[in-house]
Amino acid sequence: MTSPSHPEAGPRVPARPPSAPPPRDAPPETHPADGPTVRATGAAGPADFGPAPVEEPAAPGSADTAGPGAGSADTTAGSRGTGALDGAAKSGAGGRPREADRVLWGAVRHSGARAVAILVCSVGAALAALAEPAVLGRSLDLLLAGSAAAPRWVALCAALIVAEVVLDALVALLTGATNARSTAWLRHRALGRLLAASPHRAAARFAPGDLATRLTANATEAGTVPATAASALATVLPPLGALVALLLIDLWTAAAFLAGVPLLVLLLRAFARTSARTVSRYQQVQSGMADRLVEALTGARTIAAAGTAARERRRILAPLPELAAEGRAMWLVYGRAVARSGVLMPLLVSVVLAVGGVRLASGDLGVGDLVAASRYAALAAGVGSVAAALGGLVRGRAAARRTAELLALPAVPHGREALPADGAGALELRGVTVVRDGATVLHDVDLRVPGGTTAAVVGRSGAGKSLLAAVAGRLVDPDAGHVLLDGVRLDRVDPRQLRREVGYAFSRPALFGATVGAAIAFGADPAPPDTVRTAARAAGADAFVVRLPDGYDTPLADAPLSGGEFQRLGLARAFAHAGRLLILDDAMSGLDTVTQRQVERALVHDVRPGTRLVVAHRLSSAARADLVVWLEDGRVRAVGPHRTLWREPAYRAVFASAGPEEA
Repeated sequence: MTSPSHPEAGPRVPARPPSAPPPRDAPPETHPADGPTVRATGAAGPADFGPAPVEEPAAPGSADTAGPGAGSADTTAGSRGTGALDGAAKSGAGGRPREADRVLWGAVRHSGARAVAILVCSVGAALAALAEPAVLGRSLDLLLAGSAAAPRWVALCAALIVAEVVLDALVALLTGATNARSTAWLRHRALGRLLAASPHRAAARFAPGDLATRLTANATEAGTVPATAASALATVLPPLGALVALLLIDLWTAAAFLAGVPLLVLLLRAFARTSARTVSRYQQVQSGMADRLVEALTGARTIAAAGTAARERRRILAPLPELAAEGRAMWLVYGRAVARSGVLMPLLVSVVLAVGGVRLASGDLGVGDLVAASRYAALAAGVGSVAAALGGLVRGRAAARRTAELLALPAVPHGREALPADGAGALELRGVTVVRDGATVLHDVDLRVPGGTTAAVVGRSGAGKSLLAAVAGRLVDPDAGHVLLDGVRLDRVDPRQLRREVGYAFSRPALFGATVGAAIAFGADPAPPDTVRTAARAAGADAFVVRLPDGYDTPLADAPLSGGEFQRLGLARAFAHAGRLLILDDAMSGLDTVTQRQVERALVHDVRPGTRLVVAHRLSSAARADLVVWLEDGRVRAVGPHRTLWREPAYRAVFASAGPEEA
């Protein structure tokens, strides 16, 4: 595939020419919007395609996130086994209480006026509830005395009841709106940080199912905290206000009630402590089960072909007894608190009534005062509402810890430098080293690909070809060394320009968009319809797209596509957004030889000129490239034209091991 701008490569292109400019070793410029300045080094993981690429957002389990050595998506099911659950438990264990509190405080601030309105309405309802016993007692005394003022007091009592009902209804309405707003804010922040981080970091720490649980169930639970906290402040008012009212009505009845207060305090303390442990463990086990389910769904075809559906069902549901036990423990803690309060509250009210009855018989207390005292005793002993609010805060804080762990992922730093306007796409790697799980996958790679060159990257399986392709377009940052495009380090380039100028096509592309045309147009700058059709023709996709029921407007979910057709749509998307550097990571593996040759020809003549880096397994792809980069065990063994390298038996053996289809 000889490009017009570079018709013939020399006998061998040096990995780093003597005339190459010295590396720019100053740290990249960073900006507050880009997050903390943390280099994206990392642990191994199937999601090796890094700094939140605009063209290729990584979906959990998608093939686009498959790093070097990652198997087919259909072969991953069951690979982690119980490790998925253990990983979820580890990532949730230990928590981040301070970070969780900061997250929750941010959610409270974001709720703004709604949280204040909930607080005002809740306090108003609590004050109305506190006033009712006193007004009711006074109304009763006036009615018994036949006073002319009795109707006014009865009307006031009715007004307080109506006000309490209306304010409670407003609290319920505002709570729903605030919960939705806070949850959306938390999810937006967590997902934004996840996309801003290097995916291999996220993949090493969070399993896909665990991530889904943190972004859905945990964010929802944490999103209830602002409204719950506002209501909880008002929930404390009735018990405290009722206690003060008891002291004002009669000291002896108040003393009778205070004798049981230590039991109430112990009850609430035990509930908060035990509930926090059970809720945290429940969420961890739930995340582990979700991860197993995601694995099974990803490998559904393999499971069906192997006839192991029953085994997978048992594997997914294996933690269910533990989940059920934690759920029972959680509700048992709550049930015990409610049951104990259910015994304690009537007991305290009975003691207050007994003491009040004695005081009534002695003439020291009126009938209205006794009625008010009994009502205040019930309010003061209302630990059930306090326990419910406390339980909501405990669950929300435990969920916020898990959300905070996502927010703690370091964002990939970016610079603000611009690429030269007249750059041809010259690519250079200087001393690039990548380490995964303590093993060096790419070793001190020095490579220079002249602008306008088509370079094929070849090597045996596991040589580091896909990782080199990921590093070349800054989907992964190296642990050492630098990558330059037209003389500018990629970590200093403005991310928007970087994603416009560097395009990718993958062996199993993840397509996004409502229709087939939208999937091709998808990108930082959506491609216009004419460009979409031109790109589809170049990728050999136009012929089958126009035969679909609605052509380019066919819903993507309804398009009956084969693997090769799916791959051609991915190529069309890359061609529609082709910049000065286009990287094809085994993107033509599903095409037959004739179609591949047509695509290669169109890539030269119909797609924006620039540098092409092609991860190749087929002999024909290497033969048609201007330049071949031969990788062996993570090192560049040789760089040169295919016909020159073909003289070496070890090079020929690379294609012999690929099999007749690929060779």
